[in-house]
Amino acid sequence: MNNLLLWLGLADWKPVLTALVLPPVPMLLLVLAGVRTVGTRRGLGWTLAVVGVAGLWLSTCAAVGDLLMRQLPGFPPSLSPGRIVEIREQAAARVPVAIVVLGGGLETRAPEYAASNLSPLAAERLRYGLWLARETGAPVGFSGGVGWAHDASAPAEARIAAGIAQRDFGVELRWIEDASRDTRENAQRMGELLAGDGIRQVVLVSHGWHLPRALRAFEEAGRGRFMVTPAPMGLAPRVERPLLRWLPSGEGTMHTRQVLREWLGWWTGA
Repeated sequence: MNNLLLWLGLADWKPVLTALVLPPVPMLLLVLAGVRTVGTRRGLGWTLAVVGVAGLWLSTCAAVGDLLMRQLPGFPPSLSPGRIVEIREQAAARVPVAIVVLGGGLETRAPEYAASNLSPLAAERLRYGLWLARETGAPVGFSGGVGWAHDASAPAEARIAAGIAQRDFGVELRWIEDASRDTRENAQRMGELLAGDGIRQVVLVSHGWHLPRALRAFEEAGRGRFMVTPAPMGLAPRVERPLLRWLPSGEGTMHTRQVLREWLGWWTGA
């Protein structure tokens, strides 16, 4: 499906189509269909309405997002302290290893900074990648241009990340891949940069719900030229109390929607 959209020149429509497929739109349509049908076919109408309302409720619960996330194909655990030590030893032995942070969105103009900024998701990823770089001594790169949801004239995400890394953390990024617009392009374009520098081991940083799809894309792009180690972050539950995890919340809505988006991307080959 993803390749078909690209072939048809409809890639710019990906954010719109995704928004229409993900909650709450399908559930709202079910509710509307039930209300419309209840006058003529009472049983069917009520069934559609109840299913729609139940879907709306569940799609806003943090617990549902976690359950769906853990079922993603190849969902990776967090890096263990022992694995971090191994990466540190590889870097110290001058093994060609790189930490790669994947973009997660940008704010074209953040009023508080009077400049462009990373989205909260991208900022979290960058911070963890820089922390890993400090812990291991491995060089770090950032992959992200301007996503399909943004105007092409927006600044590249990787350039914003490079400025933040240098200004706020005192770290200069080794690789800046600023032309990709989605996860597959992240892998293809950054893969070429890393392979050109002889990198043999890639530590891939992103949110846990994003890494199964990103890992698949990087392994395909690597074609045996480099190995990929997933470094998921953002795995801690944002809502901890059991009762609250099954009640609608903004955190639950965003989390479940992100995970469903990854399932959709996995099925469509995005």
